Amino acid sequence: MILKKRDCKKNKKTNPLIGILLFLISIVLTVLTGPLGLIYGFFQQLFTRGLTGVGEFALEMAISIDQLGNVIMQHLFNLLWIKEGGYEFGNRDETISSALGKNKQLDTLTGFGKAIDKILDIIDPNHSLNSIDYYIQPPKENR
Repeated sequence: MILKKRDCKKNKKTNPLIGILLFLISIVLTVLTGPLGLIYGFFQQLFTRGLTGVGEFALEMAISIDQLGNVIMQHLFNLLWIKEGGYEFGNRDETISSALGKNKQLDTLTGFGKAIDKILDIIDPNHSLNSIDYYIQPPKENR
């Protein structure tokens, strides 16, 4: 069987109502099924892999929530945390800390962005720099 390569361009036009509807459905499904999945996942990991499994499961969720935060907060972070021309927040595959670290390297953090980075450094030294995901590419319009 030969598989055809699909065109996966991000800039294809979609109906905005579909996006809104899918967003609402995802919220309802998360609220209804999330607690059950969370409880089951914690116990499944605890009984099959012990505390290590629970810790890894929690870290996976933390990263996913962080990526969601990067999308939700992108406009505000881009306004408050980076100078014009900085590496923009908002990539759905990237954590907030990774984008923050890239801006630290580029010296494009505002005073507020630098303050956030210093707070993170108190909790975890060099957090943003250690969090940089070098495999994340910016969208074509930013390259």
